[in-house]
Amino acid sequence: MTTLLEVSGVSVTFDGFRAINNLSVQFAEAELRAIIGPNGAGKTTFMDIVTGKTRPDEGRVIWGERNISLLGLSESQIAQEGIGRKFQKPTVFEDQTVRRNLAMALKNPRGPFAVILHRKTAQNAARIEEIAEETGLSDQLTRTAGELSHGQKQWLEIGMLLAQDPRLLLVDEPAAGMTVEEREKTTDILKRAAETRAVVVVEHDMEFVRRLNCKVTVLHEGSVLAEGSLDHVTSDKTVIDVYLGRSDA
Repeated sequence: MTTLLEVSGVSVTFDGFRAINNLSVQFAEAELRAIIGPNGAGKTTFMDIVTGKTRPDEGRVIWGERNISLLGLSESQIAQEGIGRKFQKPTVFEDQTVRRNLAMALKNPRGPFAVILHRKTAQNAARIEEIAEETGLSDQLTRTAGELSHGQKQWLEIGMLLAQDPRLLLVDEPAAGMTVEEREKTTDILKRAAETRAVVVVEHDMEFVRRLNCKVTVLHEGSVLAEGSLDHVTSDKTVIDVYLGRSDA
């Protein structure tokens, strides 16, 4: 399978604390991956580096078939390359309808005349309906985002990212604050999205990760500690010691 993103030998230190320590990890196109690990393991810093928010002290971050170095790009340039990020707290336009939120997020031409000349098109309308269907919001399109439940706002933000047609979607703790039913629906949304792009999910909820049924990367002290299926990594003695807790404790 073709490598979409390669992080190689990356390290970053904040005020003497090494948040990422010689991290090397690869992600393929159209794959679903979960990243787990204790607090301070480097999960958020990893996403910050990939999206250009944090510059590492050393290492390489290579993107796509053209082998572009993301380290030389700005956050907006990285987003334009096709990397989308969803933070833990949903950020939607609460006073706008769900349809309008999705419409504003659609990937359309950008330029001095593009916004002026842009009109609602049948293609855009169809894409909005398609995203709403994917995210379970078809019957919510006319509601304002502020009226949605926490879970629905999360789905709307995922939908807004999908509207930008990213090749890689980074999702931070989507299960936080959700009901059991919402968590189940969220795993379905992410699994479907991963059929056509890479989706990387940072999560603490092990049941949520189990339902994703995907490859798992365990981070500890800024490095990869273990990788494989959830059953494989959760049976690893070192993972149990540093993250899951001793079974005989």
